Amino acid sequence: MPLEYGGFAFFIFCELTLHGSIKIQEQNMKQVIQSFKTGETQVVDVPCPQNISGNLLMASTTSLVSSGTEKMLLDFGKASFINKALQQPDKVKQVLQKVKTDGLMATYETVSSKLDQPFAPGYCNVGIVAEIGCGVEGFDVGDRVVSNGYHAEMVRVPKNLCAKIPDYVDDQTAAFTVIGSIALQAVRLIKPTLGECVVVMGLGLVGLMAVQLLKANGCRVLGIDFDTTKCDLARKFGAETVDLSSGQDPVQTAMAFSRNRGVDAVLNAVATSSDEPMHQAALMCRKRARIVLVGVTGLKLSRDDFFKKEITFQVSASYGPGRYDPNYEDKGQDYPVGFVRWTEQRNFEAVLDLMSEGRIDVKPLITHCFEIKDAKKVYDLLESKEKSLGILINYPVEKQSDIKIKRKISINERGETLKKSKGNIAVIGAGNYASRILIPAFVKAEAGLGTIVTSSGLSGVHNGKKFNFQNASTDIDETLKDSSLDTVVIVTQHNTHANLVVKSLEAGKHIFVEKPLALTLEELDNIDRAYKKNLEKGRECKLMVGFNRRFAPQVIKMKSLLETTAGPKSLIYTVNAGAIPADTWIQDPHVGGGRIIGEACHFIDLLRFLVGDEIENYSVTTIGTRPGIGVVEDKVTITLTFKDGSFGSIHYLANGGKSFPKERLEVFVDDAVLQLNNFRSLVGYDWKGFKKEKSISQDKGQHNCVAGYMKSIRSGVPSPIPFEELMEVSRVAIEIDGLARKITG
Repeated sequence: MPLEYGGFAFFIFCELTLHGSIKIQEQNMKQVIQSFKTGETQVVDVPCPQNISGNLLMASTTSLVSSGTEKMLLDFGKASFINKALQQPDKVKQVLQKVKTDGLMATYETVSSKLDQPFAPGYCNVGIVAEIGCGVEGFDVGDRVVSNGYHAEMVRVPKNLCAKIPDYVDDQTAAFTVIGSIALQAVRLIKPTLGECVVVMGLGLVGLMAVQLLKANGCRVLGIDFDTTKCDLARKFGAETVDLSSGQDPVQTAMAFSRNRGVDAVLNAVATSSDEPMHQAALMCRKRARIVLVGVTGLKLSRDDFFKKEITFQVSASYGPGRYDPNYEDKGQDYPVGFVRWTEQRNFEAVLDLMSEGRIDVKPLITHCFEIKDAKKVYDLLESKEKSLGILINYPVEKQSDIKIKRKISINERGETLKKSKGNIAVIGAGNYASRILIPAFVKAEAGLGTIVTSSGLSGVHNGKKFNFQNASTDIDETLKDSSLDTVVIVTQHNTHANLVVKSLEAGKHIFVEKPLALTLEELDNIDRAYKKNLEKGRECKLMVGFNRRFAPQVIKMKSLLETTAGPKSLIYTVNAGAIPADTWIQDPHVGGGRIIGEACHFIDLLRFLVGDEIENYSVTTIGTRPGIGVVEDKVTITLTFKDGSFGSIHYLANGGKSFPKERLEVFVDDAVLQLNNFRSLVGYDWKGFKKEKSISQDKGQHNCVAGYMKSIRSGVPSPIPFEELMEVSRVAIEIDGLARKITG
């Protein structure tokens, strides 16, 4: 579905060791972006991405527009909300469910925020290597390479999604490599043999390259399309054709083409919502033929079509093995060639070799060329009636010495300057939570909006302009040196938090870090030392973790009611956390820390706050292990005992139904009960002077949390949560996670 291209995930910040880099000058980088909300296309200035381990930083020379995919995404963006919903029925169900549990306003804000995030189109890129990240081998600075990078002057690409360009392949030809790999992977799945007859349905870029690849495999090829020009091109590449615009019957023609035996295989590269192409493909096949889908078409298949002939049907996954596997693409773990001969990267190399040998000719496919500064015209062209096929975008870099990089740019469009005052912030990270919740909270608290830092640069520019920051940057170290900024807000992936906190403390900054504070006890100790070293120097850096629930209005009400009681409290916190896949980054103990450290720390903190005394002991019980349960650490009961005799249990469960509210907290004390229901209602049972309090919308305290922190910075009052308490809760969460993992082996 279109939104899957949005990439709403957080970017990982890493310590970087460069094998080498080009001597560079400073210049703003241009990049094409689109809006999923409006479909508007823009060419914007962005800072150069920060390179990370396992990646290459490339200066683009040419990129190819994938007309079919990019037109589909453009149409999705320009569609009404109703049409967007009709295209994504699964997302509509999620939205309706969220309305039931969280309310209409919270749901609307979430959906609007996701649609507001900019999308970077493009995945067929050619460029020159400018920097090589740690762990990258086989590439040198100055190499010409292909990648699946965006339409941008500078792109950062994982090493397994790059391949060197042979000397005899020019940049314009090489730009077709990724599209060629999509066609090649589909051809590999067909498993053609010499002399077989294969039909290619849809003669766009993928289809026309598939024609050439099938001819190179010794096949007889029949191409089918409505466009006479594309049929003419297919014939130049050696195929026979069916021009649907002239009324030719594709099934009859295919049967005649196969000498009335039925074709051996069909490669479907059509883009349509109709089911007819799949029906026709089955009718023209022989018994036990193969159909491979590489396009986007209707899939209401007729059982009889496939059953009687025992036809094999398969969907091709983009460029080949490794696609959508984070271990291969993001972590750089290659598949052994003896077991997986053709991966994404090796398919890139195979296509480039065929280009070098003249077996693939893409020059006839090029219809238009634009400069990056004029890239908006590309999308005007896609929406026009003018015919186009291979559309290239060219960039100012032609050779190594042309490469220019700038990692900080001014984005303040109102011409305002940052006032010298307490509470001027740098925000590191601009994912969904940062843009939807935290940054608006700091805006409301009247923080001075200095620099927004992101790994890629694009989300920083988008959100920086939206909230009127002064600068967007991809350089954390330089930002920490900025004396005009006294506060750092950290909203990155969990494995980066502790290191960034220590760096910020060493720079003498106040810090607001979204939970968790750290993933390991060693990281906590590093933070403790850095914090106390500042105190020894007479410098108090206020450290705050985003434990916002204790600041929720209904929790504050609970706290005031509980302060009138004398006895120990019994607290039961039920969290219907919801399942997330085992391969999601938060489940990775080295990246997200797992859900106890990454999420349940919130609930440990809230019980600690309501009791108002130290955690004395704790235990954890996990669900039993058995086949089918991939993760057990997100189905646990945590028991806490406190110094004042109170105890609390947190039932953190990822195996509940979605229609059940996410959070419910009950406090039993002095013959009365308080019940908090999903931060929307607070009910008192047998509670003198209190019965019920309802809220129109859900409020988990994020704005109050930030406001209290900013007040402490400006007025000098103590930080809202004492440092010792932050460390206590963080340490308990880490140790409980360790216990849970010991139980499960």
